[in-house]
Amino acid sequence: MHYSSLVDRLAGKRTDAWQIHYAAQQAQARGEEVFILSVGDPDFATPASISERAVSALLAGDTHYSDVSGRPALRQALAAMHSEQTGQMVSEEQVIVVAGAQNGLFAVALCLCQPGDEVLVPEPMYLTYEASIRASGATLVPVAVDVERGFHLRPGALAAAITPRTRAIFLATPNNPSGAVMSRAELEEVAALAQQHDLWVVSDEVYAGLTFEQPHLSMVSLPGMAERTVTIGSLSKSHAMAGWRMGWVVAPAELVGHLGRLALCMLYGLPGFIQEAALLAVLQRDSIVPAMRETYRRRRDVCYRLLSNIPGLRCQLPEAGMFMLIDVRDSGLAAEDFAWRLFRQTGVAVLDASAFGDIASGFLRLGFVLDEARLAEACRRIASFVASLQVQPA
Repeated sequence: MHYSSLVDRLAGKRTDAWQIHYAAQQAQARGEEVFILSVGDPDFATPASISERAVSALLAGDTHYSDVSGRPALRQALAAMHSEQTGQMVSEEQVIVVAGAQNGLFAVALCLCQPGDEVLVPEPMYLTYEASIRASGATLVPVAVDVERGFHLRPGALAAAITPRTRAIFLATPNNPSGAVMSRAELEEVAALAQQHDLWVVSDEVYAGLTFEQPHLSMVSLPGMAERTVTIGSLSKSHAMAGWRMGWVVAPAELVGHLGRLALCMLYGLPGFIQEAALLAVLQRDSIVPAMRETYRRRRDVCYRLLSNIPGLRCQLPEAGMFMLIDVRDSGLAAEDFAWRLFRQTGVAVLDASAFGDIASGFLRLGFVLDEARLAEACRRIASFVASLQVQPA
């Protein structure tokens, strides 16, 4: 039998990176003690009020087809939130609800790109960016960042990568996996290039509510960028709702119309009871998101304190989000080998960060997704593992 080559475009090193996570899940199912730090899904539950709203809607019979692009009340609430946060007036017609940020990114790539196009993406990048762009037939062009400056953009790096085939710039701020938050100067450089070369900017801002010392600034808030910026958001991280698959895209109304046609074929609307819960989550954001942010800040500080002074390791202090990159190049092991040996010997599961881009080769990604006590124990196990590598045979 023959299969479409389209699906082959979705495979590769970036998607294979999840194998260690799957192994950890299987070990956990067998009753083994494991510390799963390999995925951005925290140990705590969605706030009770949100779950209760979903249950009440479900019991009330909210189980029928829903609005393909999202219920008007939810889209209006998202538009109001986006307007408040960016200073740019956004209408309901500029918002579409999608099944998580990944679904939104995939749909946006299909709508904006076609075979022969090039898309610039700063490394490191989230694992599914490449698959989403390749599915459209376009080519992803990675742009290196400055590792020594916390994985921030190198001045001029994007400009040097632009060709006549460049169609768009995809970026994530705050970044997964590095936790870097783009500064105003960095965003202004991107904005100037986009306007000069008539490019789209797709801004993944899923972690916008989880910034620490460095405040988040949305790309669309810069002058001249509203008509060429696509903003992707989600409740997965800010509200501990990863399994709800609730995200959105904010874009010019014409592009939202194109996305709506894709949604008609691929999704046909999120379940109504999920949208009702999401509406409450958006309305209650001021009482939920700050507590989430402080939880991740404390967990970040625990991990950094316990790991940053270990010989053989170097840690990057993230500016946002729920991940930290750990440089293991001085350990004597390649990052993939380090990750698998660490898991098999200690039960601690982390990801080889090279899956997020070659610029992150030699790094591991660790998630702040367990409580502080278990995170501390996982860090102590990492420290013991590194110490065992440095014991020379007699």
